[in-house]
Order: sequence, then structure tokens, then C-alpha cells
Amino acid sequence: MSRHSRLQRQVLSLYRDLLRAGRGKPGAEARVRAEFRQHAGLPRSDVLRIEYLYRRGRRQLQLLRSGHATAMGAFVRPRAPTEEPGGVGSQPDDGYGPRNPHDSTGAPETRPDGR
Repeated sequence: MSRHSRLQRQVLSLYRDLLRAGRGKPGAEARVRAEFRQHAGLPRSDVLRIEYLYRRGRRQLQLLRSGHATAMGAFVRPRAPTEEPGGVGSQPDDGYGPRNPHDSTGAPETRPDGR
């Protein structure tokens, strides 16, 4: 069995710290587990995304430890009645509208940051 890389050790440490910080806060442990499980399939070569998620997790850990957080939840977009969960072609919503670069008018879509 190979040894873990430095980044892998940091991620595992973050996971343990988040679970410890979430004890006694409703929904925190389940949310931490779900978030890590969701991203467990990322390839090791996707270092930029892993580092981004690691930094995001560190910020969430600071919030949990600050004492201001009494519970942990998630904001979710409600599904349309005809939309199937995890159906073919479904992609996560990133807040920038449809994945198609052209909206219904055929004009290119402009994101809030101007790109």
C-alpha cells in the first residue's frame, strides 16, 4: 500500500476536523459526509479543484468553530415536477443559467462577471 501524498493527508485531516467541529450541531456531520462523498471520485490529477475544495472546507471549518453556527444545512434548488433526479443530461446548477451558451433567443448568454 502506498503512502498518502501531502495533499491527501491534508484533506483527511480536514475531514476529521470538520466531523469533530460538527458534533452536536444538527445536520453538520451528515452534510460533511455527503460533501466529501460527492467529491470522492475526483481524479488525483485534478489538483486545482481539490485545492479549491480544500480551501472552501477550511473556511467552513472556521465558521463551524467560531461558535456562531448552531446547525448546518444546504441550499438546494427545488426540482421541477417533471425533472427526474440524476436523469440523463442533468448537470449541477452553477448559478449562471442554462449550460447551452445560447438562450432561447439565440443570442450568447452573458454571465454576471461579464465573461
